[in-house]
Amino acid sequence: MTTARRLILGLFFAASASLTYAGDWPHWRGPSDLAIAEAGPAPPAEFSPSDKVVWKTPVPGRGHSSPIIVGDKVILTTADKRQQTQSVLCFNRETGKPVWTTLVNTGGLPAEIHAKNTHASPTAACDGKNLYVVFNNNDSVQVAALTLDGEILWKKQGPFKPQQFKFGYGPSPLLYDDLVIVAAEYEQGYLVALNKKDGSIVWNVGRPQISFSSPVVAKIAGRDQLLISGLNKVSSLDPKTGKELWSVEGPAVATCGTLVWEGDTVFASGGYPEKETIAIKADGSGKILWRAPVKCYEQSMLAAGGYVYAFSDDGIAFCWNAETGEEMWKRRLGGPVSSSPTLAGDTIFAFNERGKCFVFKTNPEKFELVAENQLGDEAFASPSFCDGKMFMRTADSSSGTRQETLYCIGE
Repeated sequence: MTTARRLILGLFFAASASLTYAGDWPHWRGPSDLAIAEAGPAPPAEFSPSDKVVWKTPVPGRGHSSPIIVGDKVILTTADKRQQTQSVLCFNRETGKPVWTTLVNTGGLPAEIHAKNTHASPTAACDGKNLYVVFNNNDSVQVAALTLDGEILWKKQGPFKPQQFKFGYGPSPLLYDDLVIVAAEYEQGYLVALNKKDGSIVWNVGRPQISFSSPVVAKIAGRDQLLISGLNKVSSLDPKTGKELWSVEGPAVATCGTLVWEGDTVFASGGYPEKETIAIKADGSGKILWRAPVKCYEQSMLAAGGYVYAFSDDGIAFCWNAETGEEMWKRRLGGPVSSSPTLAGDTIFAFNERGKCFVFKTNPEKFELVAENQLGDEAFASPSFCDGKMFMRTADSSSGTRQETLYCIGE
C-alpha cells in the first residue's frame, strides 16, 4: 500500500472516531445503507452471552430479520409456523423489555420455503413516523404500514407465487422520499413503489425471474440511483419513476446481497448458477472495472476506505482493492455465513451461521483478527449498531428447544 493511501485510510477512520453516535439504525444496513455505523465508539470487541451484555430478552417464534433501532424502540418481525402467525415486536431500547406486539397475519404462511429461510426474514424500515414491514403470505408479498405504537395503518399485497424455486421471501423494504419500494422477483415478478401514506401503487416494473436481493438507493454520478442485482444483470433505475437508467450484465441470475458502492463504483456478487464478484462504473458507461471468481451469495459485502471486505458462503473472508480488484488477502474463518458483516469505526463484526462472531480490523495489508465470540449457536440476522452498542438476534438450541434471543452488547 502506498504512503498516500495509508494516510487517506488513516484520516478516514480517525475522522470517524472523533465524532459521536447521533442517531438510530432505522432500516436494513443502517442509516448509511452500507452497514457502516455512524462515527463514535465501537461496541466491545469481546463478548459472550454473559459478558458485556447490557440486556438480553427472549424473542418468540422464528425470524431472520435484523433489529432496527428507532428512538427508544428496538423492532423485529417474527413468525410462528405452528400457530401460523406473523407479527411485529417492539422492545425498549434501554431495558429490552417488551413494549408491544402486533399480529399482522394469522394463517397463509407458505407451505414450502428453503430450510435456511423463515417466514419473517425481511428487516423492517422506519421513516421516523411510521414502520413498514413485508411478509410472504397467501401467495403474495404483503406490505404493512404501522405506527410506532404498533397500530396497523394499511396493508397491501401483490402476487408472489414462485413455481420453480419455492425458497420463500427475503428482500427488505426500501424507503425513499414518500415511497416504499419492494422487490418481488419470481417468474412473473416485479419491483413496485407504493405511496407511504396509503399503499397505492406509484410505479411498477417487471422483474420476471427468481432472485432475492433488497434494493437500495445511492447518490452516484450526481443523481439518486435505485440499485438492484439479479436476473443476470445489475440495474440502476430512477427511484421516482422506476425508469431504467442503465444495466450491466452479471454477476448471476439469482443474487441475495444488497449492492454496495464507493465513489462511482458499484460492487455486486452472486450467486446462482454463476459465481462471480464484479465492480461496475455506475455512470451509465457499462464499464466493468474488475472481476473476481468468488461467490458472496447469501450475505452483502462492505466497501470502505478504498477496499471491499466480503465473505464467501463457506466462510472465507476476502479483501479487495476497490479500484483494481487486487486481492489483498483472504482468510478461512469457518462458515457457513449468511449474516452480513457490519463496520463500526475501524472494526468489522461478522457472524457465521453457527453463532460465532469474527471481529477484525479494516486493515488491507493483512488480516488482523481481534476476537472470536460465541453468541448462541445460530445466527442469520445481521447486527445493528447505535451509541457504542450492538443489537443482535441469535438462536440457541443447546437445551433441546430452539429459543431466539435479542442481545444488546455494550460496556
